[in-house]
Amino acid sequence: MEKFYRYEDLWRFTKDVFCSMACSAHDAELAATCLLRADLRGIDSHGVARLNGYVRLWEAKRANTRPQMEVVHETPSTAVLDGDSGLGLVVAPFAMDLAIRKAKNVGSGWVAVRNSNHFGIAAHHAMRAVDEEMIGIVMTNASALVAPTFSIERLLGTNPICVAIPSGDEPPFVADLATSTAANGKLEILQRKNEQAPRGWIQDKDGNISINPHELKAGGALLPLGSDREHGSHKGYALGALVDIFSGVLSGANFGPWVPPFPSYVAIPENMPGKGIGHFFGAIRIDGFRKADEFKRDMDQWLARFRNAIPAKGHEKVLVPGDPEREMEVIRRKMGIPLLHAVAENLDYLAGNFKILPVS
Repeated sequence: MEKFYRYEDLWRFTKDVFCSMACSAHDAELAATCLLRADLRGIDSHGVARLNGYVRLWEAKRANTRPQMEVVHETPSTAVLDGDSGLGLVVAPFAMDLAIRKAKNVGSGWVAVRNSNHFGIAAHHAMRAVDEEMIGIVMTNASALVAPTFSIERLLGTNPICVAIPSGDEPPFVADLATSTAANGKLEILQRKNEQAPRGWIQDKDGNISINPHELKAGGALLPLGSDREHGSHKGYALGALVDIFSGVLSGANFGPWVPPFPSYVAIPENMPGKGIGHFFGAIRIDGFRKADEFKRDMDQWLARFRNAIPAKGHEKVLVPGDPEREMEVIRRKMGIPLLHAVAENLDYLAGNFKILPVS
């Protein structure tokens, strides 16, 4: 059972929750905007359904709502940012903006982040570069829920990659994808709906394919993009590994099975080699390669050609990465954001806990 809520009401409520967690007004607005962007774009697994998780991290003193972020290493085009255990929803925009500033000065900017937390959807941060006529590249590692091909051990996170590319008259290209077959948040949605998982998303503790959305609690694992070797899971495994190395090893954050988990009730791994969760951000100036207007003209042609590809039987149209989310954002800004009853109940609990006005 779902109920629809206005974006503005959910944004106000979410901002109030972050303010109640001692965030500054500026940081609370950044965090609320980032979190609600996921709901607007139809990524319900990463929106306000996760708000309680951030609260729990703060209560467990694993998330710092007043971070003193520091650039600990820097060149004209690169930097390593220590997020001071801040909310990733706040650390990530700071890091992306730093990459953009460097790109404005020298053509491209690259920022590796350590000591951060979960940062919401990658597209929200990558699209900041599009507004500046730049290509945005964003990655993050995450707690280990994914088994490498041929393994039963959970060694990688869902480790998303996003690339956002500007255009002219056509809507931009925005590819935002987990390197696992599905994100853990999608399993959580299935659990709330009491539905089974599609085959190829998860395996049990012995490595057998499972459709039980609770399988991770019994020692199972998510599968890399591709599901199994015959369908290319080694490629998803490789992509997830690259994200982990760029985000964790390069920045000095934790990596592999040592990345701290998002749920506050899950124990922190022992003997962690780095600091917090790691991210990686890139901004590339279009005019570092050719005139931006000419590039955007050609991107428009590319996008239009693919959007007008002849659809296969049973399909209405061909989509470009980012199209479904963009179309959903238009719908939800007009019609409202649907929340499952369990999520709405949780928001009511937070309202009572923090003594703030509930979302209406």
